[in-house]
Amino acid sequence: MARYTGSVCKICRNEGKKLFLKGTRCNSVKCSVTKRPYGSGQHGQNRKKLSEYAVHLREKQKVRHTYLVSEKQFARYYQFASRKSGVTGSILLQTLESRFDSVVAAAGLTAGRKQSRQLIRHRHFVINGRTVDIPSYKVKPGDEISVKAKSSDLIKSITETLAETPEVKWLTVDKNNLKIRVNALPEREEIDPTIKEHLIVEYYSK
Repeated sequence: MARYTGSVCKICRNEGKKLFLKGTRCNSVKCSVTKRPYGSGQHGQNRKKLSEYAVHLREKQKVRHTYLVSEKQFARYYQFASRKSGVTGSILLQTLESRFDSVVAAAGLTAGRKQSRQLIRHRHFVINGRTVDIPSYKVKPGDEISVKAKSSDLIKSITETLAETPEVKWLTVDKNNLKIRVNALPEREEIDPTIKEHLIVEYYSK
């Protein structure tokens, strides 16, 4: 994602949803979305009904910010999905969900995708025994992600501060040994049900 220096809480408030861009803070009483559940800015509480185009745009932006990808990256993901046989929206979400940083976050080894991205770039994780420091790396069924021995104390200290993560059926997670095995790519019903991917498809189809 292109470097953003503003308030990430403002992004969540404008999207009307917690995107967990501040990790554990998002689950606390300090969360801005909980304290001020309306858009940011002087007129945040008095915003008018969105136009059809704005509804499509907001859904696209919400998903883009959720997965921490730039506009160009997101457009490339959509073009990839549109060329594949199957339901374009589902393939798009499956591609985003199978990014390296998304998998590590979904497994509950970090407080969110933002922290996953930082730790991956700092070379704390390996895939199939090989160091991978690219957050956007697309994992495949059969891949095994593990933590470097010298990084195990750091990752364990993070997991101890996190709430229990719901089971992710397409992953096998061994938190004791800090390992993740990718059993399959996620099905649509295993991905955030609040995402309305058909709006994104309609946005790019115009």
